[in-house]
Amino acid sequence: MAFLVTELIERYIQYLQYERNASPHTVRNYRSDLEQFRNFLIQHAGEEEVAIKSVDALRIRAYLAYLFEAEKKKTSIARKLSAVRAFFKFLVRDRIIAENPSKAVSTPKLARALPRVMTEEEMNEFLNRIAEGAATGDPALIRDRAILELLYASGLRVSELVGLDLRQVNFGEGMVLVRGKGNKERIVPFGSKAREAIHAYLPVRERVLHENKKSSGALFLNQRGGRLTARSVDRLLKKYARQLLPNLRVSPHGLRHAFASHLLAEGADLRAIQEMLGHKSLATTQKYTQVSIKQLMEVYDKSHPKA
Repeated sequence: MAFLVTELIERYIQYLQYERNASPHTVRNYRSDLEQFRNFLIQHAGEEEVAIKSVDALRIRAYLAYLFEAEKKKTSIARKLSAVRAFFKFLVRDRIIAENPSKAVSTPKLARALPRVMTEEEMNEFLNRIAEGAATGDPALIRDRAILELLYASGLRVSELVGLDLRQVNFGEGMVLVRGKGNKERIVPFGSKAREAIHAYLPVRERVLHENKKSSGALFLNQRGGRLTARSVDRLLKKYARQLLPNLRVSPHGLRHAFASHLLAEGADLRAIQEMLGHKSLATTQKYTQVSIKQLMEVYDKSHPKA
């Protein structure tokens, strides 16, 4: 039986949806990348369809060459190749093909630029400006201040933050119980500024639930009383960054990065930071060391008379 690329892509998409329970965003991206790959194969072969057995490493390399000629970014090309590899890995697993031809194709080398981390002064200025806005009594700003203060105070992933329930916050101890990757739990401290901001938000939260006649355990709610999403947090942070920090690219992960980098700069133990971030490997945490050392050297070069 000749298996066709189009039908196999559809089978793989269904596998992602119903067996892997992948998010709609992930499914959409895989479908788009694999359909682009299929379209290239069809155009390259000059046929209406392509049999999977005819797709070898040479054709995959030709696809990468096509992407490079189309002036795609290396990060985009690497992502598209990753989708193709995952697709062929699935086909091998289901015994549709015997070998994975994408294994013989190298991933484009990506430039490893160190991320630009907000300084302590920039972060304090940013959060102080948000606090000034919240002091006007605007409910959205009161909630958003609590979100941003907690993100920076705890270094939580945005998915962990929106997954928090109110019962997981211990105000007396200044601790939050977090459920991270692999459903592993950890306890992370947060400071007085975040505690103050969350306390100020709680009456707003209760009012939202009352007005929408809802009951929810979620800490952070949208205007309709539902749990806030990671995408909403990303949007609101970028909105404030455009207004207050127009020259900086800011993301929820950037606040997590700043949390770790600033702790390290103040002498915190790397393993303690690893525990708070919920990193499985210390090597993952050590990338923050590279950033801190780079910033330290920049300060030294600018400040030391003999630099």
